Amino acid sequence: MATTNSHTEAPGGHKAAFPPFARETFASQLFWLVLCFILLYLLVSRLALPRVGSILEARRGRIAADFAEATRLKDQTDVALSDYEKSLIAARTRAQSIATETRERLNGEAEQSRKALEEQLNAKLAEADRAIATSRTAAMTNVRSIAVEAASAIVTQLIGNTPSQQTAAQAVDDVLKR
Repeated sequence: MATTNSHTEAPGGHKAAFPPFARETFASQLFWLVLCFILLYLLVSRLALPRVGSILEARRGRIAADFAEATRLKDQTDVALSDYEKSLIAARTRAQSIATETRERLNGEAEQSRKALEEQLNAKLAEADRAIATSRTAAMTNVRSIAVEAASAIVTQLIGNTPSQQTAAQAVDDVLKR
């Protein structure tokens, strides 16, 4: 059977340190680090940062423009809202005045109708009073004649003699005068 040799070291054991930590290559690595840092710094400061700066400046400009537009629109909205409130107040005032005028006009019309109706009712009442007075006069005339006849009948029943029409009428007139 064959044995396999599996380890992490190279055959022959551990010979040298990890290359970045080797003292022999430290100076050259430090040179290349500084050179790469300077090149990277120049690349970033000359190319990337101006682009990022212009993007940030454009964004600031856009934000400022949007804020100015929002402020302008807010001011327009405030003006429109105050105009709306003024027109609403004016409309309410106008509606109240129209309602007051209408109420006064309707009250005047109702008062005129009431007066006309009262006049009609007073006229009918006066006519009814005249009719009642006429009827009472006619009834009283009939009552007198009925009373005269009744008095004659009563005297005839009580005494047995029939009084004259004139005597009975004189007796009824005497009683009615009292």
